[in-house]
Amino acid sequence: MKAFCFILFSFLTVGAYGQYAPQAGLPGSTAINASSTSIVGWAAGCTVSRGYMDIADQSLGLAAAGDSTLAIGYADGSVVSLGDSGVAILTFDHPIYNGEGPDFAVFENGFRDPADSAHAFLELAFVEISSDGVNYFRFPATSLTSENVQIGNGDYLAATSINNLAGKYVSMNGTPFDLGELTGISGLDVNNVTHVRIVDVIGAISGHPSRDSAGRVINDPYPTPFPSGGFDLDAVGLINEVGVTEVKALPGGVSVSVFPNPATDRIMISVAGGIPAGLSATVKTISGSVVAVYSITEKSTVLPVAQYPAGMYYIVLQDAKGNKWVEKVARR
Repeated sequence: MKAFCFILFSFLTVGAYGQYAPQAGLPGSTAINASSTSIVGWAAGCTVSRGYMDIADQSLGLAAAGDSTLAIGYADGSVVSLGDSGVAILTFDHPIYNGEGPDFAVFENGFRDPADSAHAFLELAFVEISSDGVNYFRFPATSLTSENVQIGNGDYLAATSINNLAGKYVSMNGTPFDLGELTGISGLDVNNVTHVRIVDVIGAISGHPSRDSAGRVINDPYPTPFPSGGFDLDAVGLINEVGVTEVKALPGGVSVSVFPNPATDRIMISVAGGIPAGLSATVKTISGSVVAVYSITEKSTVLPVAQYPAGMYYIVLQDAKGNKWVEKVARR
C-alpha cells in the first residue's frame, strides 16, 4: 500500500507541476530574449499606480523603487516596482495586432537559482489588454505551484508550473503573450490593441491571495516589504505591431518593403537591389484563399486593396526558383 501511494503521489506531482515551458535557456522554453530580432518595437508610454510594500501591513507605505519612465523603451534591467497589487498601463506608437505566434512580451528582472537552472526567483503579474483604453481583458493565467507552503522572499519557482503570467522568465527574457487566445471577446479588437495593463500578483497563500483563472491561489515570493517590492516591470516588447514596415531580405542582397500597414486603398511593394526573376505577389485571406496575383516587374508596385473587405491578409512573394517570403498586412 505504501508503494502504491508513493507511485500515485509521484504521478500527481509530475502531472501537476511540469506542464508548461521551462525557464529561459532550457530546451522547450518560450522565453523571448531582449535582443531577439522578432521584437520590432517597445512601449512608448507608461503610467503606474503603486501598491503597498506589504498589503498586510499598510503602515509601511507604497513601493517606491524606480519610476514609470524605466518601463518605456527597450529592456535593459532598469525597472519600476509595482508593489502588492500595483498596476502599470503601457501604450505604444502603433497598436499591436494578432499575428502568427506571440504578439508581445513582458520583461521583468527575475534571477536564476545558482544551484538549479530550472528554478528562479520570480515575481509574477497578470496581463490584460484593451483596444479602447477603457475595457480590459485578462489572459487566462495558470499557477500550479503548491498552495500549501508559502514561497518566501529567498525561495525559487519552477517556470514549468506557470503559464500566462508575466515574470515567468529571468531578466532580459520576456514572457510571450498571444492575442489569439482572446479572440472573439465582445468589446476587444485583437488586431488593434492599444493598451497593455500589468497587475501585480499578491503571492500570499492566505490573507490576501491572488488567484489564477481556475481559482487556484498563486504562490510567489511574499512578503517583499521593501521599496522594490512586487512585480518589477522592465519593458514590453512588440512582435506584431501595426504600422511597422517589414523589410525582407532576399537572396543576392535584394530586399523588399511592404507598406503601409495597415492599408486603406493600396499597398506598395518596393524592391531594392534588383528584381528576382519571375517575382510575383499573391494576396491571400487568413484562411488561405487566393484573392489576387500580381507580377512584380518594377521597383515599385501598387496593389489596389480598396475593394477587399476589412481584415487581415497575407502577401506571399515568390520568385521563379520557388523561394517564398510572407508578410501579414491589415486592410482597414
